[in-house]
Amino acid sequence: MSRIAACFAALKTQGRQALIPYVTAGDPNPNVTVGLMHQMVIAGADVIELGIPFSDPMADGPVIQLACERALAHNTSLTMILAMVAEFRQQNNTTPVVLMGYLNTVERMGYEVFVAKAQAAGLDGVLMVDLPPEEGHDFTQSLAQAGLDAIFLIAPTTTEERIKKICAVGSGYLYYVSLKGVTGSAKIDTDAVAQKLALVKQHTQLPLGVGFGIRDAESAARVAKVADGVVVGSVLVNAMGDNQDVPANGCAQVVATLTAMRQAMDA
Repeated sequence: MSRIAACFAALKTQGRQALIPYVTAGDPNPNVTVGLMHQMVIAGADVIELGIPFSDPMADGPVIQLACERALAHNTSLTMILAMVAEFRQQNNTTPVVLMGYLNTVERMGYEVFVAKAQAAGLDGVLMVDLPPEEGHDFTQSLAQAGLDAIFLIAPTTTEERIKKICAVGSGYLYYVSLKGVTGSAKIDTDAVAQKLALVKQHTQLPLGVGFGIRDAESAARVAKVADGVVVGSVLVNAMGDNQDVPANGCAQVVATLTAMRQAMDA
């Protein structure tokens, strides 16, 4: 059983939902990321999504765009990020780590090289925002052969026919984008999310994580009532950006936010 599958299975037996924080690797500088990952686990994170900084993050709003710029200013590369995962694994061999980003960064390294390095580093899954399931067969097959999960997005506008296709090729968990728009967007409509998730569940046994629009303990708790996982990103990345000159303060804000979310989700 993969780390991701084991994580969600354990949470299910406890009647709990996964808290899945997203941070941009290398933000505000590469020395901060691994320590922040460990702090997030202590605060209640069940799965960690690490963003791969990219110069044209088209699905992301200004908060994560700026995080990418800060990380790229320190020359944060995919090779460096995989080294961060390997360093994290020296002390933590249970918390799943997923890389989230854009296909260009992986194509530059080469699919086979990336998969081999990702497996060696102890990575668990990959979510490429701009990889359509129709075009990802070779890559997802390579990931599967290495024991890595290929995680796909489902949007409010995704048709049932397309949901079937995504469910057929995805593994680990599915990421439901709760809002139309970019990351950091407006308030989440939990009832609308619940309706869409009910449709998705007709076609898959995979856990369903929900992201976009979750920014505090109250919204995390509401989403946890209808989803298997709660993905939170922009509010954490914003904390790191606001404290880029004193990263320890940003890390403390991230920990406080996650701690409050975990408590609200478990209440």
